[in-house]
Amino acid sequence: MDFNALYHANFKLLDDAVSDWSTLVKHLADLKKDAEDDLHKAANAADWAGVNAQVSKQFIGKTAGEFGDAHTQATTIYKILLDTRDELKTFHQQLTDAVSRGQKKNLTVVDAGGGKFTVMGNTRPDWGSDPSGNKSATNQKDVDDLRDEIQGILSKATESDNSAKDVLTAIVDQARMGFSDASYKDRDSASAAVKEADELAKLAKKNIDDLSVKDFDRLNAGLKKYHDDPLFSERFAKDLGPDKTLSFWANVSDPQVAWDVNHERRDQLGELQKNLGLTLATASQSDTADMTEWKRRMVDIGDQEVGGKRGGLLGFQVMSNLMRVGDYDDDFMKQYGKSLMETERKFTHDGKHTAWQRMGFSPYLNHMKGDSGFDPLSGYLKGLSNNPGAATDFFNDDFIPKDGDHKTAVSNFKYLFEDRHWPHESNSDLSRGESTDGYDNLASALEAATTGHPAGEIPTQDTAPHTKEQAKLFNAIVSSVGDDPERLTGHSVMSDSMGQIASEYLPDINRATTDVSRDSEDWKQIEKLYPIAGADSEVKHRDVSKFLFAVGQDPRGYAAVEVGQQAYMSKLMEYHLNPDLPADQRFSQDQETTVKYIAQRSGEVSGILGLGRQEEIAKPAGDKDHDFDYSISQRKNAISGGVGTVVGVGTSFIATPWVGAAVGGGAGTATSVLLEHIYKDAEGHALEKAADEMGSRWQAGLQKNNEYVAIGAQEAAKRYHLSNVDDIGTWSREGARQGYINANDILQGQAPGSRTTS
Repeated sequence: MDFNALYHANFKLLDDAVSDWSTLVKHLADLKKDAEDDLHKAANAADWAGVNAQVSKQFIGKTAGEFGDAHTQATTIYKILLDTRDELKTFHQQLTDAVSRGQKKNLTVVDAGGGKFTVMGNTRPDWGSDPSGNKSATNQKDVDDLRDEIQGILSKATESDNSAKDVLTAIVDQARMGFSDASYKDRDSASAAVKEADELAKLAKKNIDDLSVKDFDRLNAGLKKYHDDPLFSERFAKDLGPDKTLSFWANVSDPQVAWDVNHERRDQLGELQKNLGLTLATASQSDTADMTEWKRRMVDIGDQEVGGKRGGLLGFQVMSNLMRVGDYDDDFMKQYGKSLMETERKFTHDGKHTAWQRMGFSPYLNHMKGDSGFDPLSGYLKGLSNNPGAATDFFNDDFIPKDGDHKTAVSNFKYLFEDRHWPHESNSDLSRGESTDGYDNLASALEAATTGHPAGEIPTQDTAPHTKEQAKLFNAIVSSVGDDPERLTGHSVMSDSMGQIASEYLPDINRATTDVSRDSEDWKQIEKLYPIAGADSEVKHRDVSKFLFAVGQDPRGYAAVEVGQQAYMSKLMEYHLNPDLPADQRFSQDQETTVKYIAQRSGEVSGILGLGRQEEIAKPAGDKDHDFDYSISQRKNAISGGVGTVVGVGTSFIATPWVGAAVGGGAGTATSVLLEHIYKDAEGHALEKAADEMGSRWQAGLQKNNEYVAIGAQEAAKRYHLSNVDDIGTWSREGARQGYINANDILQGQAPGSRTTS
């Protein structure tokens, strides 16, 4: 900061800028509120169909979010400008006061050009007659003190000005398009984040032999504090660089290399892995030129040996373990996945052999709970489970493209789900034993890829309807399991994700059970019966039955679909029994036909799930009834009392104005009443007790299903104050009973209803 610039500073332009930004923040706050309350909520409540359901609604949601980000960025910029303006005014006043005090001591401050200044003592008027020859009006100490004071003021002003410039530039550079969601309460907090990133990157760059336990603790604490901070994360990743990032983790996670750290902090390596992964994930969202190059370089060195001290590790093996947590940039994940699968293809000779098999002396790269981390596909798939968009593209992409040597293409899905020779994996050094993480992570990634939301989460009203690519993948899963159920039952760890996927494709599944040809005129009525806002997966009845039977053999998979199907059935009843539903949207003008049709298909789904449950319980070491009941009771916690979107209502069921508040599944709806019955029965093991009393688990299941379907239908009728509630209950029981009976025959490939059970 030049002496003259600060001493003669005119703050009017800066004052105007602060005032303008203050006004902008207020206006953006109003726009943010309007966008959320009017635009976003109205979009969620509207009747979307076709392209509008897949594109327009999602676009409106993102647009509304941009108003929020714009308000956040404007607020941060305003606070930084305000802090900097106030500080510079303070320094300006301090400089003015210092010069004034100097003048009283006969000292003059002169601008020397180039940002420099000089402090001089004024000459005395009587210097010519002073026999001592002293020409100055003051002593040297006063000159030096004033010089040091002014230099200190200018240094602090320079630091204030430069730090403001650095953080403002960093915030603006974060997003190439749109706005950054980086939020800071003041300039100092933003500046502190950047400084901490520089210091921690220096620690991580240290020679591994020089990294102390104290350094480890500071790194871990700093990354934990700042891993969600955009400025910190981008600066840290840029400073450390992709090559050093990989060599750091390869070294620090290896006890034969970083012995002291591993000996003293072995139980904290998983936390450091998590914090480092989250930091890099946040950094990857940045659009700066440095991070763009960082991501390109990380992909390029994936198939190269990293600079670990022991060597022998490839970049993919190390980086994939840092991808297990966090939301990495989708484009980065896509490019990384393409390159990883090219390497997989090369190492396995087009999938004919096993790759990435860990030997006993190989280091553990994953120190969080789970596998050793030697197979890079496991960590990458776990990362995809947090990135739905990248996951969908990845599984639909070709592992082996169609070319001269290959008559048909092999997708990444087919290769991983059906063909891959998975390496034998042990759990990390924290838990030991054989690991099934590879299959579990594959299922989680498929959950994200087919549903459009991160695995383990429940869809919301903002979750977009299923796209053609997502629906295509669900069809592939169902067809594959239909061809060979062992692909799922042989790896039951995948069933919880498969159950959640199925629960979000219940309209598609119920459509398939009708056996109505899509080319026939009757198909239009099926589309009215089971409305779908997005793409229809077009699954086949045979495959659906075998898929549900396989899913039903796992307590978690069974619970997800059974609870979902009962909720979906009750919502269909509410939708179709609504007297205000326009005639052209009705499946049938006859109430009885509609109720029986819905109940029968719902009964079939529950019947097949019940057969799957029975199959598992009959095994010598199979899960027992109470495990299935417990999973159903836990399903209540998973959806936290909201049932509207757990069955895909927000994603694949047309939320028409006639559905209204029922979409939310709040208290008092037919769905909420039904689910409370289901949860209560599960917690009391009602089905298990009924089976003991009746001597037949299948018969008990049929009875309970009839009861649930009747409750859903009758509660829907009560909501509209219909006069024939009892008739609707009777019709629904008849339909549900027949559907449940049909389930076994259909599963065996026989004609529905060819056998009956009394």
